[in-house]
Amino acid sequence: MELALVVAVVVIALTFDYTNGFHDAANAIATSVSTRALTPRVALLMAAVMNFLGAFLGTEVASTVGKGIISTPTGRHGLVIVIAALIGAITWNMITWYFGLPSSSSHALIGGLVGAGLASTSTVLWSGILDKVVIPMILSPAVGFLGAFLVMTAILWLFRRSNPGKTTRGFRLAQSLSAAAMALGHGLQDAQKTMGVIFLALLTSGHVSAGDDIPTWVKLAAATAISLGTYSGGWRIMRTLGRRIIHLDPARGFASEAVAATVLYVMAIGLHAPVSTTHTITSAVMGAGATKRLSAVRWGVAKGIVTAWILTIPAAGAVAALCYAVAHLILE
Repeated sequence: MELALVVAVVVIALTFDYTNGFHDAANAIATSVSTRALTPRVALLMAAVMNFLGAFLGTEVASTVGKGIISTPTGRHGLVIVIAALIGAITWNMITWYFGLPSSSSHALIGGLVGAGLASTSTVLWSGILDKVVIPMILSPAVGFLGAFLVMTAILWLFRRSNPGKTTRGFRLAQSLSAAAMALGHGLQDAQKTMGVIFLALLTSGHVSAGDDIPTWVKLAAATAISLGTYSGGWRIMRTLGRRIIHLDPARGFASEAVAATVLYVMAIGLHAPVSTTHTITSAVMGAGATKRLSAVRWGVAKGIVTAWILTIPAAGAVAALCYAVAHLILE
């Protein structure tokens, strides 16, 4: 039974990774598609490849998710907790995807882990959550908004006397690079979160020890799942992020993607923090758009997105707690 539960955790974790891919496909490419810098299929293929490569750039975020959120008991009981956490995260991903809301898959996963941990009376590592989740959760959107606003302001000043047509064509080309950088950062961040959950299951079942590196097969499986999910698309969320928040031009698309990608790299490699790619790019889009005028941003749509952000951790946690209660009765 324990081996079957380990296999179930791996399958469910990769399913979450796949949903993360199509849920967050918009993060990397929505702005490039909306400004016609890239065609949808070319953008999705590029994002899928860069997601795959990004998954191999490090394991710092995976270590944080696998060791720094909850401390699970060993054996069957711990595996049931991890399964419940994953189901809670997947459920919230599907709900927000259905309504076209770019919520955070990262925070859905963390909410699922915390909810299942609390329901099972496991040890929740609150200090780690504060340092690695809550503070970066607040910091990354703020930096994304302000950074994109400042970068776009600098672009407007530097190119104020340039030919508009040539400038637009130049930034449309530059957007191909910034979108690739964003997709690489998404793989660096989000594929590692699935690696961390699978490592947590292997640790719980005794297949690895706390000091071991992430197994190569785990990296390869997580990278493949998220890249396949990305290629399958996420058109509902892409429409919200690329068009409904603000009508973007190539320069603003480049500014928002470049800043968001930078934040993802710094948070993953420098701070080992599992931040939300969704929060970061959406805030950057708002920041770049606000350089037109504040009223150019559709704040009503932004309000709905922020509401989804606030609800994600508690909602995914509540679903995970309910799943734990059911799974505990059936499997234990």
